[in-house]
Amino acid sequence: MDPQLLLFKRQYLQLVEPGFLIWPPKQLLRNADAQSWLFKNMFDPGRNDRLPPERYQLRVLKPLLTRIEQSIEDPEEDEISDALMNHLSSLLATELPSEAAAVQQKTYVTFTCPSPDCDPAEDEIDGRTVTLLERRHLISGSQTTGFRTWEAALHLGSYLLTPQGSALIRDKNVLELGAGTGFLSILCAKHLEARHVTTTDGDEGVVEALKENLFLNGLDDEQKVLTSVLRWGRGLKGSWVEDDCEAWPYDTIIGADITYDKLGISALVATLRFLLDMLPELKIIIAGAVRNAETFETFRHACLRSRFKVEEVDYQPDSVRDQKALFYATVMPLKILIIEKGSAA
Repeated sequence: MDPQLLLFKRQYLQLVEPGFLIWPPKQLLRNADAQSWLFKNMFDPGRNDRLPPERYQLRVLKPLLTRIEQSIEDPEEDEISDALMNHLSSLLATELPSEAAAVQQKTYVTFTCPSPDCDPAEDEIDGRTVTLLERRHLISGSQTTGFRTWEAALHLGSYLLTPQGSALIRDKNVLELGAGTGFLSILCAKHLEARHVTTTDGDEGVVEALKENLFLNGLDDEQKVLTSVLRWGRGLKGSWVEDDCEAWPYDTIIGADITYDKLGISALVATLRFLLDMLPELKIIIAGAVRNAETFETFRHACLRSRFKVEEVDYQPDSVRDQKALFYATVMPLKILIIEKGSAA
């Protein structure tokens, strides 16, 4: 299949804002087979039970049909797909939820995850996906940001999908802190061959939603993935964490976008210290979007004060226009740190 159609489909299933979609070229859009493929793979509810919400479908389908219409050179030979036109009519006739109601609704978001040794333009990677139910805009008025997947998680996911990153996960016992939607835990368990994953968050509601996402991805077996509430800074000695660590001694800890709150940093570092004291060979991989340079440096300095060894990973994201699988904004600096027990810790 044409790589430009595959790229368009991956962006669409990840609910990339229409203004940032890379639209297929005109010569492809006027092709009847290409139009048929677009309908079958992106809009046909009979073939796809995890499509984007209807409001988003409408925001993509209307400009798509406009582009197809503009691509037609010979009206005698070139036509617009009846299936696409009929689907547009159906969407226009549907009573869509209000913007306020849509914010509260869960929507399917599907991420494409190429294997470390695969060309991201190849067709077969489209079977390597993580599908989540997210509430993409539910932040205001909520006590948590854990109902959507943020840029730092996608950046860390991109790194873990490289040969160097995947080596930190393959055949390892993994603990995720502040898992949110569970994207990284699911990626590790489903596609990166982790031996076992323990996925945690400090919010009970987020953990319940996380369990639903595990089920969506066929990971509801606790022998493969365990979910639990973990609040940083609390006394962990004698807690379930010690029991879990005895059953599945952690090799790698991951966390993304968990350093944005300066008030929570001391509790996070205390938890990391406890885990490193228990498992001196542990590797901790933390990714963050540097929204506030002072906050990120506060975390780094707190780690150094605890005599952790802190190393920044040299991994730069592709620009938005060059991304082929996981799509995320790169305007804000994104950093990945690897933290280990220091020699004098």
